Amino acid sequence: METMSQTYRYLLGAIILLIIGGCYPLVKKEVREPAKALKRVRYFWPEFQDDMDKDSLALAIERSLQYLNKLKGDNVFTYGHDTFSVEHIRGSLRTFSHIIERNSNSKALNRELRNKFFLYKAAGHRGSKKVLFTGYFEPILNGNLQPDSIHRYPLYRKPDDLLKIDLGVFRPRFQGERIIARIDGRNLIPYYTRNDIAEGKVLEGRNLEIAWLTDPLDIAILQIQGSGIIRLPNGETVRVGYSASNGHPYRSIGRFMIDRGYIEPDDLSLERIKSYLKDHPDVKDEVLNYNPSYVFFRLLDNGPFGNIAVPLTPGRSLALDDRLFPKGALVYIRCQKPIMGKDGNITGWTPFCRFLLNQDTGGVIKGTGRADIFWGSDPYAELAAGHFKHQGELFFLVKKPDS
Repeated sequence: METMSQTYRYLLGAIILLIIGGCYPLVKKEVREPAKALKRVRYFWPEFQDDMDKDSLALAIERSLQYLNKLKGDNVFTYGHDTFSVEHIRGSLRTFSHIIERNSNSKALNRELRNKFFLYKAAGHRGSKKVLFTGYFEPILNGNLQPDSIHRYPLYRKPDDLLKIDLGVFRPRFQGERIIARIDGRNLIPYYTRNDIAEGKVLEGRNLEIAWLTDPLDIAILQIQGSGIIRLPNGETVRVGYSASNGHPYRSIGRFMIDRGYIEPDDLSLERIKSYLKDHPDVKDEVLNYNPSYVFFRLLDNGPFGNIAVPLTPGRSLALDDRLFPKGALVYIRCQKPIMGKDGNITGWTPFCRFLLNQDTGGVIKGTGRADIFWGSDPYAELAAGHFKHQGELFFLVKKPDS
């Protein structure tokens, strides 16, 4: 029998071969260039307005401060070509809070922000320079802590054999690059795909089940959103949140359904996907397993939590590419939001402007042209998250050093 040290020597050898061999293009990703993600705005500032209540903004700011207060003093934050200390960012959020509290007049607010703050604009997509905004929410799903004839689909916690490997410790040029893998004998191989787990049941019998749900589509929705509430038969609830992924790239089941002719492009929404798969159960497995990515969960006492380990604030928390944009930062957006009618459907869209905090990230939120708004867990949140896909503008604010 091999010793543990022998196993890890094999693992080390596999990683080195992966790095120096022909597999490098498989793990190479977009170059990290935070200095090019934001550009200082010197003219043509937006007219700052906010369509939500001040209390929610104050709560989101306080949660970013909770994150910043845990950081050491030598941490720095990059805003385009400028860098600021963590202490400066803390002071920036406090100054902004004071300005918001004492200024109910829009003109006074704008005047003070222009006097005391720098403004940076996100580079956006090449060409349009716009940011594509989407949304996510916290679904409430029916489940049970034990399997039965109705609750047959398991929700898994992170397996012990899932390895997250930082390639930067082996080669500096791979700094920030990671792979997810498992050991198979003497080989390091990719972790199991969604199909392996859902259809092949490779994790069955390992005591990894957190709960059982009624529909595999519910599990897929939960994995896309990253967190959710499970409503038990006795009326009690448990909250689950993201723990890890299997490392396989996310592939859109919506795009797959469009390509197969199941859904028209103009009709794509979470609601339409759910409706189609309910009416066509024979293609459900084909559609869901098109996406090889699989997310594992953990139980939460509260939340949901973003990537800075603080609870998300509905309508105020934003998910961005954390390789490019400063975590916990104050942002301002201009976009459109849906209007919900009394029947629960969208009756139109209206422009809106809002201050948010960068408190999360996501597997498909990559680059300077993507952003995801956390809407919450109520009916409007599900409606907005399921249909929201609009171009807009994204700005960052930080206090001037001498303010």
